[in-house]
Amino acid sequence: QVMLVESGGGGVQAGGSLRLSCAAYGRSGSEYAVGWFRQAPEKEREFVAAITWKGGATYYVDSVKGRFTASRNNAKNEVYLQMSSLRPEETAVYFCAQTIGGQAGRDEADYGYWGQGTQVIVVS
Repeated sequence: QVMLVESGGGGVQAGGSLRLSCAAYGRSGSEYAVGWFRQAPEKEREFVAAITWKGGATYYVDSVKGRFTASRNNAKNEVYLQMSSLRPEETAVYFCAQTIGGQAGRDEADYGYWGQGTQVIVVS
């Protein structure tokens, strides 16, 4: 049974920073990727970033490139999303998810396991 737990959300002023964490339980030694998605009120959930577990290759949606950084700590089975220069329109629930295979996709369908999400509120 795989369980993902996000933490680190909260309120921040525009231009500020937050660091989200995603702790994974029930799965280790496998080759998979972890993605970050977000869902703003009344909007579809969208891809934000992804990181492969072994190689640490990272992928980002264009709007966050240069501001967000995904990283991982294999020993702790944790993945992080460092977010800087946050914008009010990035207010959303942020989810982490794991793929079943090793490829880091941008599509929700690539991910088989999801966390419950953590709320990020950016105020202007």
